[in-house]
Amino acid sequence: MRSARAGQGARRLKVALSTASVYPESTASAFETAARLGYDGVEVMVWTDPVSQDPAVLGRLSDRHGIPVLAVHAPCLLITQRVWSTDPWRKLELSRLAAERLGASTVVVHPPFRWQRGYARDFVPGLRRMGEETDIRFAVENMYPWRYRRRAMQAYAPGWDPTQEDYRHFTLDVSHTATSHSDPLAMAERMGDRLAHLHIGDGTDSGKDEHLVPGRGSQPCAELLRRVAAGGFDGHVVLEINTRRAMSSAEREADLAEALAFTRRHLAAPAAGPGLLRRPA
Repeated sequence: MRSARAGQGARRLKVALSTASVYPESTASAFETAARLGYDGVEVMVWTDPVSQDPAVLGRLSDRHGIPVLAVHAPCLLITQRVWSTDPWRKLELSRLAAERLGASTVVVHPPFRWQRGYARDFVPGLRRMGEETDIRFAVENMYPWRYRRRAMQAYAPGWDPTQEDYRHFTLDVSHTATSHSDPLAMAERMGDRLAHLHIGDGTDSGKDEHLVPGRGSQPCAELLRRVAAGGFDGHVVLEINTRRAMSSAEREADLAEALAFTRRHLAAPAAGPGLLRRPA
């Protein structure tokens, strides 16, 4: 398959593949897929796959395939409550150490769950202190209310919208804006120059976290990409999409190739609106 890198200009934002995007295939297979399709790097989702938890193995995979690790996603999911540690602060410390060892610039982190009361109470000042001690950016990701039938539950504290708090850096996830029924362009404006990392996926108004291939949902993925590029964003753009329903590896790879082509095309296109200036401190 012809690399999607062909024909791009000298200045180009790096587009990475989240290792979660190849599930149920392995973390190791994500490196191989990213190299084959022409991605610029990977974001490692640290989860139950032992490879994702081992910086030494990840480093060897990076060297073998010539694919750098650009970001590490801390183990913040329900299914990763015991990965690396049951102490959430220790998880962040190990994520930072992994990022430093692998040469990544960013650790993606979710807001605490409400039942993590001590962690939630100290999260904003504690994360700021951690960020002041390293060049690694802890980029807090926008989440969404949990819904059951017509009821919404606030599962995160201080809240699912990180722009309500004084964080140094943010991750904007476009599938999550669909789930929360938020406007990603407006959220990007609120994040301002603290927008450090971008998760591209699509979604609809279903209320589910869908992580569709960009262009297959209702979110303004194309315009967001054009406007952050026009505004000078210099973080990383990560494809985080759900390919679990793919009937074969070939179908999964076709989705990932389509997602990369869409993202590169719109990063290079002129913006219809004003650029969103994104220069992380």
